[in-house]
Amino acid sequence: MFFRKLQIPQNFVLTSLLLFSLTPSQGRVVRVEIQSRDSILAGKPFSLAGPYEKISGRIHFAVNPNLRPNQIITDIGQAPLNSWGEVEFSSDFMLLKPLDVTRGNGGLFYEVSNRGGKAMLGYFNLGDFSYDPKAQKHFGDGFLMKQGFTLLWLGWQLDPPSKPGRIRLYPAIAQNSKNPITGLVRCDFVVNSRTDHHILSDRDHIPYPVSNIHDLENSLSVRNAVKEIRQVIPRTRWRFARAEGNQLVEDPAYVALEGGFEPGKIYEVIYRSQDPPLVGLGLTAVRDLVSHLKYEGSKELSIPRGSLDRALGWGSSQSGRFLRTFLYQGFNEDEKSRRVFDGVIPHVAGAGRGSFNHRFAQPSRDAQPFANFFYPTDIFPFTDSVENDVKTGKSDGLLAHFPRLELLPKIFYTNTSYEYWGRAASLIHTNVEGTHDADLPDNVRLYFFAGCQHGFGRFPPTRTRGTQLNNPMDYRWLLRALLIALDQWVFQGETPPPSRYPRLDRNSLVSLSKLNFPQIGGLQLPTRIHLAYRVDYGPRFLSEGVITRQPPHVGSSFVVLVPTVNKDGNEVDGIRLPELSVPLATYTGWNLFNVNHGPIDQLSSFVGSYLPFPKTSQERVQRNDPRISIEERYRNREQYLGLVSQAALELMDEGYVLVQDVPQLLKNARRHWDSVMK
Repeated sequence: MFFRKLQIPQNFVLTSLLLFSLTPSQGRVVRVEIQSRDSILAGKPFSLAGPYEKISGRIHFAVNPNLRPNQIITDIGQAPLNSWGEVEFSSDFMLLKPLDVTRGNGGLFYEVSNRGGKAMLGYFNLGDFSYDPKAQKHFGDGFLMKQGFTLLWLGWQLDPPSKPGRIRLYPAIAQNSKNPITGLVRCDFVVNSRTDHHILSDRDHIPYPVSNIHDLENSLSVRNAVKEIRQVIPRTRWRFARAEGNQLVEDPAYVALEGGFEPGKIYEVIYRSQDPPLVGLGLTAVRDLVSHLKYEGSKELSIPRGSLDRALGWGSSQSGRFLRTFLYQGFNEDEKSRRVFDGVIPHVAGAGRGSFNHRFAQPSRDAQPFANFFYPTDIFPFTDSVENDVKTGKSDGLLAHFPRLELLPKIFYTNTSYEYWGRAASLIHTNVEGTHDADLPDNVRLYFFAGCQHGFGRFPPTRTRGTQLNNPMDYRWLLRALLIALDQWVFQGETPPPSRYPRLDRNSLVSLSKLNFPQIGGLQLPTRIHLAYRVDYGPRFLSEGVITRQPPHVGSSFVVLVPTVNKDGNEVDGIRLPELSVPLATYTGWNLFNVNHGPIDQLSSFVGSYLPFPKTSQERVQRNDPRISIEERYRNREQYLGLVSQAALELMDEGYVLVQDVPQLLKNARRHWDSVMK
């Protein structure tokens, strides 16, 4: 404010801020650029935390490439330097905070944005999703604000689609004084309908452009199945271009094929790009801003030093894999050797990490049953403690590289049934041969949301990309309770609820061939699950973060297991919501593609199935359904609701559901019964 009043030129302001802030040898927030600042819901108070405000803008960073904590950033030695010898970059941010932060609970809650979005208000507040939350419906019941958390989003991903409201990272670009830095990029894709061209990225993200569209070493291939041999398409049949009307226009960000791309086939483009951005600066930005707010505060954001005494991180799916990568690569230690996150919840990440810190990394790429094949996602190691892979001779663990135990955060891994089928989740708690259970470190809890799909379900169920109705199980009640449990563990040392997940020593984790799922008339069962493989990206990948082998060499798979089920087809271990323990249907984490979205024998991405029980014994016989009918299970609606109440109270007593959420669980059960039995 002082500099703004004097109207001193901006470059002088930045220089002054540099001189009077932290020393240039420390990774730091250089400047907070505020673009908007508004009260939330016209100053409505949220319990003891009072009114909240929303602040948006951009954070400007600088890091010293010579310091040890920054050596883990791929290509940091190739980045341009400012006059202090630092690498500069910036990120979009949004902050929701009590107008008076000292009225909050002292906790910073950071969501790792998924593809530039903002999901925590939908998951924890039960609000509607929005890239720019403004209305009451976006803030739901205000759960997070009533708890007093300061909520933060920061752009860490450089390539979200160019759409309004998406937050992103603006990284430095690796350079070479003699020649441009080039490297191999691989883009595979499957289309659902015939199309003339396709962008060189996943899900309409910003692609790496081809450096020379006429280079004959660039290639396009096609295959029908994941492990089939690639068939190279002659160069005369395709070009780097996009369709514009009835013409093709050369474009280094698109590929076009004569006759068009056919549905259900796997196409793969391998090409050379140049000028790689430092993708790993996204991890650095999260590290440095969270650390800055927790330890130094921010005058610009009205956060006094010491008003935030702990930081929790949550990320769902891609963002959960980000947190696993963040921990594995050592980013939870800041440049002053202080702990960044005190607690983290990698949600529905399965056994994956991701393309978040290597040259020409594509952060959007995951590993789905029939999309995004063999990117650096499901790669060894998987468990927190050190594990051995006798086939490769490697030994490693996700938390094995922390120099001091006090840098370790408390960790809650939360996964649904889908992650065991489509994200190789069993590998996070078994050895790679699938023969025995792995030990969990003392700072870790593992929670399995039995009978749920990747994203929380909605009732009544709908059918999207799968053959069956989508799984409508809403597990957000569990996330709310576990967040409070994690915060109390971090802040007050209160022991959280015990881990609940399927285990080999309880016979609740088996191979697909031993699942023994009920033979429901007309239901096609999965014949395969998503596997993780031993993949070789070339000799420079592990040491330098540079992929030199495209496509990578794919070796043998690790052993992936699934949770066991009872005679209804419902899973027997883990946290079982009342709708599963007092069921009206079978809930699965798998669903097979319908004909409009993929091969009908393949697992559909992210969705589970809802298979209602027959209402009567007569219907059961007519449908050739081995599951007991609803009328044979429950005398009437009242008995059913009584059993649901008992199940909900048990979860509450065990700490998996909050007292305040029990009435909603009962309301949902009444709605479900009335819908099924009408």
